[in-house]
Amino acid sequence: MAWGAQVAGTIVNLSGPLMARKADGTVKVLGLKSEVEQGDTLVSEKNTYAQIRFIDNSEITLQPGTTFKVEAFAYEAGKPEADSASFSLIKGGLRSLTGLLGKRNKEKFSLKTPTATIGIRGTTFIAQYVPASAGGMAAPPGPAGRGAPPALPSGLYVSVIDGAISMSNAGGSMNFSAGQFGYTANTLKPPVMVPNNPGIKFTPPPVFSMQTAPGPQNTSVAGKAAAVDCEVR
Repeated sequence: MAWGAQVAGTIVNLSGPLMARKADGTVKVLGLKSEVEQGDTLVSEKNTYAQIRFIDNSEITLQPGTTFKVEAFAYEAGKPEADSASFSLIKGGLRSLTGLLGKRNKEKFSLKTPTATIGIRGTTFIAQYVPASAGGMAAPPGPAGRGAPPALPSGLYVSVIDGAISMSNAGGSMNFSAGQFGYTANTLKPPVMVPNNPGIKFTPPPVFSMQTAPGPQNTSVAGKAAAVDCEVR
C-alpha cells in the first residue's frame, strides 16, 4: 500500500472526466492538479484528453477511451541508480514526451502493451493499441481509401515524432526513428514498418500543446500561444 501511494505526477491539462482506480481498488475522479500515484490505473472517458506531468518533467497525454496504468515510477535528481518508469497501455492511445529520467536512463523506461513493449532512445512518440474486439482483421494496415476511413485492424501502432524507439515482442524487435510508423498485430508477429500513417489520430485541444514541460526553451512558444488564445472566442 505504501508503494502504491507514492506520487508520480500531476494532471496539468484535462478536457473531460478522468477516473483513477487506486492500488487498493478504490475509484477516484481526478481533476486539474490532482496527483497521480504509483499503481494508479487511469481511465479517460469519451472526448477526454488528459495530460500528466511526471516528477522528472516527462509528460504523457492520454486520448479518449484509454486505459493506462502507472506500474512504477521513481525519480530523484541525485539517485540515478533508483530510476524507474514502467507503464502499461491496456487500450487506447497516448503521446509520450521524454523527461529527465528518460534522458539519463533510457533503459529504465518501458511501456508495455498487450502485443509488444516499447523502449525509448530519448524521444516523443505516439502509441495506439486497438483491441481485437474493436478493430478489424489483424492484417498489416494500408493507407485509408476514399470516404469514411475503415476501423484500424487490431494491434499496436506507433508514430515517432522525435528521437527513436524500439518495439519488441516474442516475434522480434525493431527500431523506429523520427517520421516513421510501426505496427504489430499480436505478440507473435514481429513489428513492421508502415510507409504511411495507417490512420493514427491524436488531436488534443490546442492548449495541451501550449503548456509543455517548463523550461527556458519553451518561453517563446508559450508567449505566442497565449497571444493567439486571446483572439479565439
